Amino acid sequence: MAIIVRMRLLHTMLRVGDLQRSIDFYTRVLGMKLLRTTERPEQKYSLAFVGYGSNPEHAEIELTYNHGVPGYELGTAYGHIALGVPDVHAACEKIRVSGGNITREPGPVKGGSTVIAFVTDPDGYKIELIERRG
Repeated sequence: MAIIVRMRLLHTMLRVGDLQRSIDFYTRVLGMKLLRTTERPEQKYSLAFVGYGSNPEHAEIELTYNHGVPGYELGTAYGHIALGVPDVHAACEKIRVSGGNITREPGPVKGGSTVIAFVTDPDGYKIELIERRG
């Protein structure tokens, strides 16, 4: 007898060196909402959850600031977060005007026709923009 378990992505956690700087990037530059924050002074960390909507309808990003840690080495295993956008060119222009760093200009993915671009957040995490019209 097979057991069926339905799972879904709830959030992705990123460690950040400056919580307010990261909140500003994800809300002001990428247009997400600050959904909630948690302060744990005795455990020496602070959390901020950002996203385009809240669980359970939407996955969120958990920004974790460990008090006194100004930055992290990203390592070679991490890839990127992907966001669907209706128009990659327009999204990149908005991000650029808002002070974001476009690290790969809009264009087709190598070997395909899907239009993508990349932006890097203040801690160096890569975010892929994938054009999803309609």
